[in-house]
Amino acid sequence: KEASTPSLGKDRADTVIIGGGCVGVSLAYHLAKAGLKDVVLLEKSELTAGSTWHAAGLTTYFHPGINLKKIHAYSIKLYEKLEEETGQPVGFHQPGSIRIASTPTRVDEFKYQMTRAGWHPTEQYLITPEKVQELFPLLNMDKVLAGLYNPGDGHIDPYSLTMALAAGARKYGAQLNYPVQVTNLNSRSDGTWEVETPLGIIQAKRIVNTAGFWARDIGKMIGLQHPLIPVHHQYVVTSTIPEVKALKTELPVIRDLEGSYYLRQERDGLLFGPYESEEKMKLQESWVTNGVPPGFGKELFESDLDRIMEHIEAAMEMVPVLRKADIVNTISGPITYSPDILPMVGPHQGVRNYWVAIGFGYGIIHAGGMGKYLSDWILEGEPPFDLIEVDPNRYGKWTTTEYTAAKARESYGFNNIVGYPKEERFAGRPTERTSGLYDLLKSKCSMGFHAGWEQPHWFYKPGDETGYKPSFRRTNWFDPVGREYKQVMEKVGVIDLSPFGKFKVKGADSVKLLDHLFANVVPKVGSTNISHMLTPRGKVYAELTVSQLYPGEFMLVTGSGSELHDLRWIEDKITRGGYKVEIENMTDEMGVLSVAGPYARQVLQKLTNEDLSDASFKFLQCRHLKLSNIAVTAIRISYTGELGWELYHRKEDSVPLYSAIMEAGQKEGIDDFGTYALNALRLEKGFRAWGAEMNCDTNPLEAGLEYFVKLNKAADFTGKQALKQIKEKGLKRRLVYLTLETDNVDPEGNESIWHNGKARTIVIGNTTSGCFSYGAQQSFFFAYVPMELSKVGQKLEVELLGKNYPATIIQEPLVLTEPTRMRLQRKGESPKI
Repeated sequence: KEASTPSLGKDRADTVIIGGGCVGVSLAYHLAKAGLKDVVLLEKSELTAGSTWHAAGLTTYFHPGINLKKIHAYSIKLYEKLEEETGQPVGFHQPGSIRIASTPTRVDEFKYQMTRAGWHPTEQYLITPEKVQELFPLLNMDKVLAGLYNPGDGHIDPYSLTMALAAGARKYGAQLNYPVQVTNLNSRSDGTWEVETPLGIIQAKRIVNTAGFWARDIGKMIGLQHPLIPVHHQYVVTSTIPEVKALKTELPVIRDLEGSYYLRQERDGLLFGPYESEEKMKLQESWVTNGVPPGFGKELFESDLDRIMEHIEAAMEMVPVLRKADIVNTISGPITYSPDILPMVGPHQGVRNYWVAIGFGYGIIHAGGMGKYLSDWILEGEPPFDLIEVDPNRYGKWTTTEYTAAKARESYGFNNIVGYPKEERFAGRPTERTSGLYDLLKSKCSMGFHAGWEQPHWFYKPGDETGYKPSFRRTNWFDPVGREYKQVMEKVGVIDLSPFGKFKVKGADSVKLLDHLFANVVPKVGSTNISHMLTPRGKVYAELTVSQLYPGEFMLVTGSGSELHDLRWIEDKITRGGYKVEIENMTDEMGVLSVAGPYARQVLQKLTNEDLSDASFKFLQCRHLKLSNIAVTAIRISYTGELGWELYHRKEDSVPLYSAIMEAGQKEGIDDFGTYALNALRLEKGFRAWGAEMNCDTNPLEAGLEYFVKLNKAADFTGKQALKQIKEKGLKRRLVYLTLETDNVDPEGNESIWHNGKARTIVIGNTTSGCFSYGAQQSFFFAYVPMELSKVGQKLEVELLGKNYPATIIQEPLVLTEPTRMRLQRKGESPKI
């Protein structure tokens, strides 16, 4: 055990990291190695105290998320070299790992995951039962249908890993101080921090909370309620098993997904860890309400074998040698869970220079990659790649303790559940974040969960199979969505878009700020445009609609999932640039209804004296008006690409406004539509979506967004210089639009694109989003491919559920937008629908 004398060493630091588990120490190592001077880590007891020291230490390349695979891959590559770099042994074993499929649905899931692995460099294979048995000869093969095999996987000793990272951090100049408890945090007016400890105060440019299950207590010091809760995770270690001892090579790690446990070799015995159901698993809720008990460091909870008996029985059936083994050790320790098991990593909205790397349910495999990811972001001012799924700002004030507990139970219990496309989980719902129409619509539709909100995915009619029926193929929503698509294309439909993030910006410098923030020009008073915020490297940080309602007063609208992600970026720019503006988040107070379709104007005109004709209320204009005596801000825009308006109003007016519109549209056959139909409509029109076709991994030129990027405008907007260089060098890849022939499975996004070249068939790109076109009656999708394979007519293949389907690049879009069709009609041309 290594000793340390408690001292602060200095009273100023660039970065103070709070917490000395593997994540905090990894961040200190990466920042110091990258050359940042004055990195100080404060740990209240000793390094690895908390969740790190008792972890089972599993390392895997596998992750269903696209960019989290990069985090896993970086961690493993780092751990392979760490001993050589630091001289500290890390106890890293790489016998590979196998996920076991024992149902046909699970085999489908593995095929679904394999198509997402194809365009990543890490090794992953779908293997036969025979191959599974060859790799793990002690298995009972009765139920095994297939295996998902990652050869480079394994396990590492968490204590040794942390000590090696600590040795590396010190080698490069970081200071690791312990035992030093942080007792208070004070933010200063210049954005710096005073970190109070019993040994004095350190002034820091930024602080990073990596405090594990103490992270809530640190957050509370500055008025934040981080949605985290400790879970009791148990694993069991057996004595020597003769059959294991007789093996010549180490067994791969097994994950029996139906039995919901992992199992690996530990010396000459086995280590086995289950994930109990949400009814049986145990939360340490008292720590949330009363804080972590003082002095808790390397303690454990009392084990409870009764809770995990069904998993033990499943494991004994799958690995029969377990029946004869003696249990020598049962570990039951706290692991911190966020509501969705994913960590919270990055800068926090609403607090300057406060960063978090907390909520790690899988801290060992994430530690290396997240340390590097966060270090790059801190040093370079933007994330190295897009990981919005771990953005701490995905949670907000709606994330109550009750919600966190319900979700953590569900997430832990569902740890090994089948991961379907369009997955819905229902614990903790609804939150307080319901639109004004929720009670009116909830029984008529299948609701989806978006950043705390409930939003209709699709609506029921008599004869429909209702409810959430997940599948890897077309399922119960497929025909109803086609019906809603037809409704909007032929008549008129209404959709609740209240979950949009909505901000008001005003003040002396508002025009100047937006000109600097956005790549597009600032719209004139009474106008709206689509604008993109870019990162310094020219990546797409966000897409918003910007409307100038009055001189110098703007409304900014973004997607539900990026509300606080975008707000944080804008607030940061305001502070750094010293702009005289006020920004107000109106998301929860404001409802949004969109009315779209050929009869949209006819219906709305019945409710107002304002002239809604094309000549008077043009596309991309905005104005205040009254509909049925209800005040709305109306924007002539629609993500369907059809004639339509978005109507922004007070949340309490949603029901009367909706009712008035529905009544007015009876003659026109008005009806509801949901977000699934909206997605099909936007894809047919070739509209890009943030988070799919564009994000921090893509630049707007390769995404085909040149129309919205004004490189010749006077203002030096963020990312302008980088984009000019990108344009000069030429693009390596670009977004293309393809149709494909499938059976009853459609592309979702992130599938591998194959090309049959001269030498062999290889993966050359990936889909971003796709679905079935109810207009063209075939599947279609967006994809990134190399420039040389991006011409119209190019034949490619897309992999869906283990099979390659032929695809062809076509001229986009499949269906012209209503404003374009009108323009062509005026010129006497006949537009395509």
